[in-house]
Amino acid sequence: MTPFHYIGLSSLLLLTLPAAHAAGNTTQDSFNKAKRTLERSVYADHRETLYCGAAFTVKKAVIPPPGFTSKTHVKRTKRIEWEHVVPAENFGRTFTEWRDGHPACVDNKGRAFKGRKCAEKTNTDYRHMQSDMYNLFPAIGSVNALRSNYNFTLLPNVDSDFGSCAMKIDNRKAEPPAQARGRIARTYLYMDAVYPRYKLSRQQAQLMQAWDKQYPTSPWECTRAKRIAALQGNVNPIMAARCQ
Repeated sequence: MTPFHYIGLSSLLLLTLPAAHAAGNTTQDSFNKAKRTLERSVYADHRETLYCGAAFTVKKAVIPPPGFTSKTHVKRTKRIEWEHVVPAENFGRTFTEWRDGHPACVDNKGRAFKGRKCAEKTNTDYRHMQSDMYNLFPAIGSVNALRSNYNFTLLPNVDSDFGSCAMKIDNRKAEPPAQARGRIARTYLYMDAVYPRYKLSRQQAQLMQAWDKQYPTSPWECTRAKRIAALQGNVNPIMAARCQ
């Protein structure tokens, strides 16, 4: 029996209890395994990217939508990648191993290193956050690359960087297409709710709360959350409340 069989009761409890009572991922500590699990057990019958709605095959080849273009990272346009909607750096830099390194983070030439590789090597809590499947979505490689770790906002006077896909990047900011905004918002709200070390800024929180209300959940988004809950073992309190 999956956690979502108790969705009515858990939703009511999570709406009345402090967010600290909601738990993040504590079972999945491999980013590579998380990606494989998503592809095979969550997206097998819904192979569509977050931002551009592009189809992708079992062999991870992207089928770009009509009119899609990319001027940079062209080779990555042909493949699917798994995007951290809340960028790994945004929570990774809260770990000392990311910022300062660790005695165990020395390469085969004796040189110390830090950043993502060090945090992944030495800190289980970081690996759990990095591998949380609620925060991972399929994206065209070139879109993932250009989005980088930029915060989301609205860019009304900027043209799309990808032709028919209305994903905009400018001045280290990104505006996602309307159809992706609700899913993005609820992902940010989830990470803020279940991981005490990650907190949204007031400006980002206001934007995500607005998008959450403006772009309601779809049946697929609720199905995705139900599947991840069964595989990862923790209920997403944001999705539990929206998918009653």
